[in-house]
Amino acid sequence: TGTFGRVCLCRDRISEKYCAMKILAMTEVIRLKQIEHVKNERNILREIRHPFVISLEWSTKDESNLYMIFDYVCGGELFTYLRNAGKFTSQTSNFYAAEIVSALEYLHSLQIIYRDLKPENLLINRDGHIKITDFGFAKKLRDRTWTLCGTPEYIAPEIIQSKGHNKAVDWWALGVLIYEMLVGYPPFYEEQPFGIYEKILSG
Repeated sequence: TGTFGRVCLCRDRISEKYCAMKILAMTEVIRLKQIEHVKNERNILREIRHPFVISLEWSTKDESNLYMIFDYVCGGELFTYLRNAGKFTSQTSNFYAAEIVSALEYLHSLQIIYRDLKPENLLINRDGHIKITDFGFAKKLRDRTWTLCGTPEYIAPEIIQSKGHNKAVDWWALGVLIYEMLVGYPPFYEEQPFGIYEKILSG
């Protein structure tokens, strides 16, 4: 469940294939002024097809809800595995990092900036491979954008400084993630976001 939606496990009656259905309540999308935001996410998901990125199989809407059906990724979040393990070996970290690099290079080739890389948004499939999910902050980008978004621990300095940012912020977030996989915690941490931002800016 989320701010204005929920995800259900479904199965196709004919193929018996499992899938994940994201259901967004239209009243909440409108109330929170998220119409363009949701449309943008759906349009980006329609465009992308990559082995390490979640696949949008189908979408529709009725008078109450917007429905998006994704391939079902049964392994759960990388976040859970990392917290249970404490930290990963360099071999495991390199494996996941390489798959993320492949996915980011693909997205960037389509002029898509992701902007929300973190363990909670990385799912593991039945074969142990990464699937990047949650494209709520993703954006088509030709030059720069100035929106402050992302998760504090993974935000690049140029986002905090409102200097305008581009695809480079995804590589910054990957560096933070690699550090976290190897050490067990992110390089910049404080109880409050402002404290995290100060540490990021001071290096």
